[in-house]
Amino acid sequence: MKTAAPETTVADSVHDPSVPQGAAHTYREIRQQPRLWADMATRLTEQRDSLDAFLAPLLAEPRLRIVLTGAGTSAYAGQIARSALARATGRTVVALATTDITADPGACFEESDRPTLLVSFARSGNSPESLAATRIADQLLDRCAHLVITCNADGSLAARHEGRADSYVLLTPPESEDQGFAMTSSLTCMLLGALRALGGDHVRGLDGCPAAAASLLSGDVTDRVAELTGRGADRFVYLGSGALHALAGESALKLLELTGGAVTSLSDSSLGFRHGPKAFLTERTAVVVYVSNDPYTRQYDLDIFREMSAALPGGHVVAVAARPDGLPADRTWLVDGMAGADDAALALPAVLCAQLVALNASLACGVRPDNPFPDGEVNRVVQGVTIHPLPTR
Repeated sequence: MKTAAPETTVADSVHDPSVPQGAAHTYREIRQQPRLWADMATRLTEQRDSLDAFLAPLLAEPRLRIVLTGAGTSAYAGQIARSALARATGRTVVALATTDITADPGACFEESDRPTLLVSFARSGNSPESLAATRIADQLLDRCAHLVITCNADGSLAARHEGRADSYVLLTPPESEDQGFAMTSSLTCMLLGALRALGGDHVRGLDGCPAAAASLLSGDVTDRVAELTGRGADRFVYLGSGALHALAGESALKLLELTGGAVTSLSDSSLGFRHGPKAFLTERTAVVVYVSNDPYTRQYDLDIFREMSAALPGGHVVAVAARPDGLPADRTWLVDGMAGADDAALALPAVLCAQLVALNASLACGVRPDNPFPDGEVNRVVQGVTIHPLPTR
């Protein structure tokens, strides 16, 4: 397996002529992920005893409901992790966006008497909905504990829950609080934190993620990404099943964000795409199919890959997969070392492919990926949200 390229600091990125102006933060934050994941694993090992002391009484509850929540990219973290954590814990696990909890709390928390662990993903911890969701849960639920996974020790969410008996604040490495516009290393460190904290050894493949990501970054996938984005596609489709369907959603969002909307993107499940969204296709569409490691689910991903390959010009359709069987080598971006991984673990190195596509497409459009919205119409931490008081119960 190839070794990773030397670690790049933000200072190196700023002065490196190979890193385009306006991309230094995003470039560094994509490439630092293998190192930060190793750091995150060490943090979980060091906190295992205190974390288990907090979680064990909750997980012993047969009626426990685990709610994974966040907004935007943070919501996708919960969706990617959901099924793996349900299998690992043997408890009901749902993924609900903080935006849904805030806007329609009654529908999200219908069973007010059910013991609940609210797992909040938050890069800054200062988004209005992140704060509102934990407050709403406390108001509506008879018994609610909180696992806050955040990149910002000084954020409002961490401050609100630090020191509470019913809360545990799990911090990711400080460098994971991305300074670029889009969430890259913040997403993956928080996702890894949830999978390790709640899933532990029951989630297959987590130990192999850093090496798999390092291999992607130092291998020929970077050249293949450049080739795909250089074909002039003005719209992208990301497809996948299960946890990789959620990864497809995050991938489409990343492209939309980093290109400032200049490249249109769409995501769907491998089966769902045919039910109307397929109308999105034109001759200038590129398609990325995430291929599941599950033998049964994989069949549907391979089917849609073949169908899209026949429908679009050569080179416009690629697969991201951990196993090469059933796929053409020249159109497969292989994630080495992850053939036995759960799809939620595979998503960690696989998302780097989407991040690199978004970075390259942004630069090709003449957009600065560190700040694709210089006029402030879209912001790194959401603005303009009014949180309305809940009606009395």
